[in-house]
Amino acid sequence: RYVLAKMQEVGANLGGEQSGHIIFLDYATTGDGLLSALQLLQVAASSRQRLAELAAIVKPFPQVLHNVPVACRDVINSPRIQQAIKEAEQLLAGRGRLLVRPSGTEPLIRVMAEAETEALAEKAARLVASVIQETQ
Repeated sequence: RYVLAKMQEVGANLGGEQSGHIIFLDYATTGDGLLSALQLLQVAASSRQRLAELAAIVKPFPQVLHNVPVACRDVINSPRIQQAIKEAEQLLAGRGRLLVRPSGTEPLIRVMAEAETEALAEKAARLVASVIQETQ
């Protein structure tokens, strides 16, 4: 549900989760494996490329995930944490991405960073996670 909300917030029509769910908002508001397969086949057919060639384009980045236990998920809205998020995003500066969100099922704030190097991803994630821990 957080992916859909973010997609709607930024006007994206394609979004996905680490679990593999891919949302094509032009067609559905939830992940659909058959739709994902059809979209992939359409790209392969229109580009006249084999699936292996398309897969070679993707460069996976190292990913770091910190699950920070919290008493109240609203702590994410504190100015200190919002400032830490901005600092981590500046640290990544186009070389990665940061996602900070409350867990939908547990009393946690999830801090996920992806970057060109694992060290950079860890530094960005740790910056935010440590401020969350200190803010409680």
